[in-house]
Amino acid sequence: MLSRLMSSSIRSLDREYNCTVRLLDDSEYTCTIQRDAKGQYLFDLICHHLNLLEKDYFGIRYVDPDKQRHWLEFSKSIAKQMKSQPPFTMCLRVKFYPPDPAALKEEITRYLVFLQVKRDLYHGRLLCKTSDAALLAAYILQAEIGDYDPGKHPEGYCSKFQFFPKHSEKLERRIAEIHKTELIGQTPEVSELNFLQKAQMLETYGVDPHPCKDVSGNPAFLAFTPFGFTVLQGNRRIHFLTWEEVTKLKFEAKTFHIYANQTEDRKIILTYFAPTPEACKHLWKCGVENQAFYKLEKSSQVRTVSSSNVFFKGSRFRYSGKVAKEVMEQSAKIKRDPPEIHRAGMVPSRSCPSITHGPRLTSVPRTRRRAVHISIMEGLESLRDSAHSTPVRSVSHGESFMSSRGQLVEGGEASTSAVISDESYSPSDSVLPTPIAEHGVEMPAARHLNGAPCSIDEEKESVAGASSDAQAAQARSGRRVLQTASTKATTNSEVEDLHKFILSVLRLFLVTIGLLFVLLLLLIMLTESDLDIAFLRDIRKTPEFQQFHIEYFCPLRRWFSCKLRWMGGFLISN
Repeated sequence: MLSRLMSSSIRSLDREYNCTVRLLDDSEYTCTIQRDAKGQYLFDLICHHLNLLEKDYFGIRYVDPDKQRHWLEFSKSIAKQMKSQPPFTMCLRVKFYPPDPAALKEEITRYLVFLQVKRDLYHGRLLCKTSDAALLAAYILQAEIGDYDPGKHPEGYCSKFQFFPKHSEKLERRIAEIHKTELIGQTPEVSELNFLQKAQMLETYGVDPHPCKDVSGNPAFLAFTPFGFTVLQGNRRIHFLTWEEVTKLKFEAKTFHIYANQTEDRKIILTYFAPTPEACKHLWKCGVENQAFYKLEKSSQVRTVSSSNVFFKGSRFRYSGKVAKEVMEQSAKIKRDPPEIHRAGMVPSRSCPSITHGPRLTSVPRTRRRAVHISIMEGLESLRDSAHSTPVRSVSHGESFMSSRGQLVEGGEASTSAVISDESYSPSDSVLPTPIAEHGVEMPAARHLNGAPCSIDEEKESVAGASSDAQAAQARSGRRVLQTASTKATTNSEVEDLHKFILSVLRLFLVTIGLLFVLLLLLIMLTESDLDIAFLRDIRKTPEFQQFHIEYFCPLRRWFSCKLRWMGGFLISN
C-alpha cells in the first residue's frame, strides 16, 4: 500500500514542471505548471500577478537550445513547445507595441510598455539622433529619481546610469541639463507618458530586429512595427512598407519574401536570407501575427496562411489572438480603481550580463577620435559612388526605395530623410539571448554604411557632380556591377520560380492520380457489396458493370480465395 502511494506521488511530480518568467522590471515570477498546461494558463497567471487587464499587447518569449528565439503559443502545450528540459525559463515582453501609448486605458499598462521601450533604448534597438537620445534619457532620469536635488545629485551624476549601449560625456551633460531645467515637477507617470510619446514618433519604435542578408550579401535587419514592415542597414532605414501595402509574406528554408503593392501598377518583391531555416520561420510567423494584429478590423477575419505556394508543401499558421481595434474597444470598457504600481529603481538590466559598459567615447585619445571621425566622413563621401542598396524585383519597371514616410523618393532625398541615428547602435546585441560585448569605437566605416540607400538617380547626380574623370569612371563601373548583379539575381530567381512551378504541377498530378485510384477502389467495393441503394442498383444493371463483374472481378476473387485457403492450410499444417 505504501509503495503504491509513493509511486502515485512520483507520477504526479513527473506531471509538474517548475517555470520561471523574468518580468520587464527584471524581477522573477516562479510557478509550477502541469505537464499538459497550455501557454494561455501561464500567461493568465502572470497577468493576474501583475494585475494587468490590457494584456493583449504582451507575450512570453523563450530561447531554445539552438539560441533561436520564439514566442510562446498560447493555444499549445508549453512542454511540447519547449525543446529544453525543465525547469523552464522565459521572459515577459511587449509583443505588439501600442500605436498610441497615450490611448492606453490604465497606467499599469503604460508603465510596462515604458519598461520595454527603455530596454529597447538600452540594447540599441530604438535608434535615434543625439538630440532625441538626450531628451529620452532625461525623461527616464526624471521618472526614476525625480526632480534634481543638488544635495543628492552631485556633478556627473548621470554617468552612474547607462541609458544606451554607449554614450559620451557631452551627451551626459546634455541629459543633466534637460533634467535640471526642463523637467522640474514632472511626476513619474507624466515623465513615462512623455517618454513614450517621444519614442512613438521615432522610426524604430516597436522594432524587434531580425538579422538577415540581402541578395547581394549585405547585412540588414528586418523588423515589424505598428505601422508596417521596415528594413534597416547601418544607421538608415532603406525600406518601409505600410501594412496596407504588404500583400503576402512567404518563406522557404532560409529565404524570406515580402510582396507589396505600392500602387495599382507597381508591385515589388523584397527577398532576404535568414541565418537558419528556424530563424526564417520565426521571422515569417512574427510578420503574419503583426500584420493580422494591426491591419485587420476583427479577429474573425483572420485566416490560416501558408508559407509557400507550392502544393502540399510549407508551414501553415494562424494568428489566434485579438486585433488592435478589438483590444482598444475592450480597454475602453475597463472600469476599476487604478491598481497600485511598484516602480523599480534604475539598475543595469540583468538580462544582459555580458554587456560591458567600458570607457566612454571621451576616453579615446583626441587624435584617435579625430582619425575615426575622418574615416567615417570619408565613408559618407564615398557612399555616393557605391551601390549597397537592397535589390528590388519590380513587376512594373525600375527600382524604388521607400522614404521615411513610406513614399517613393527620388535621388538625394532618400539619403537625407532615411537617416535615423547619428551612430550605428548595433541592434544585433539584442538579437542573441545573451548579448555580446559592445564593439569598440573604431568600428570600420563600412560596417556603419553597408546597405545605405543609393538609387540610380543618386548615382547619376554624383557622376555629374564629380570633378575628376577617375571618380566618374569608378561610378560607372559600380553602376555596371550593380546592374549585372541585379540582372543575374533576377534570372536566378526566375529559374528558381520555374522549377518550383514544375514541381508543384508534378506533385498535383501525382496526388490527383492517387485520389482517383482510391475512389475507383471504393466504388468497386460498394458496387460489389450487398448495399441496396438506388444509384448502386443502377450501376449494377449496366452492361459494362456486368461484363467487368464476370470477366475480371469474379476470376480475381476466386484467385485471392484460392491463395488465402492455401496459406491458411499451410499455417495450420505447420
